Amino acid sequence: QVQLVESGGGLVQPGGSLRLSCAASGFTFISNAMTWYRQAPGKERELVAHITGTGGSTNYADSVKGRFTISRDNAKNTVYLQINSLKPEDTAVYYCYTKLYQSGRWNHYWGQGTQVTVSS
Repeated sequence: QVQLVESGGGLVQPGGSLRLSCAASGFTFISNAMTWYRQAPGKERELVAHITGTGGSTNYADSVKGRFTISRDNAKNTVYLQINSLKPEDTAVYYCYTKLYQSGRWNHYWGQGTQVTVSS
């Protein structure tokens, strides 16, 4: 059974930092790319950062480049999102996502999300 469990969210002041974690289980972690998305109130879910299975390649939304860093520890089956210089517009629920090719089709998996609130 595939599970993605996020943690690390919270309330932080503008300019602050957080590190989000996503613990994965139920699949071969190193074989799969991982992605962080976020969804702000009243807005569509948007891609924040993506990392390949080996961690050799990453990409980011323009709005977070230079402030967010995605990484992974394949020994711990965990992907991280370090978020620095937080702004109020970063307030959102942050989700971990992966897709797996199973039984001839792609299946999409999401975590439950972790809330990040940036406010003074």
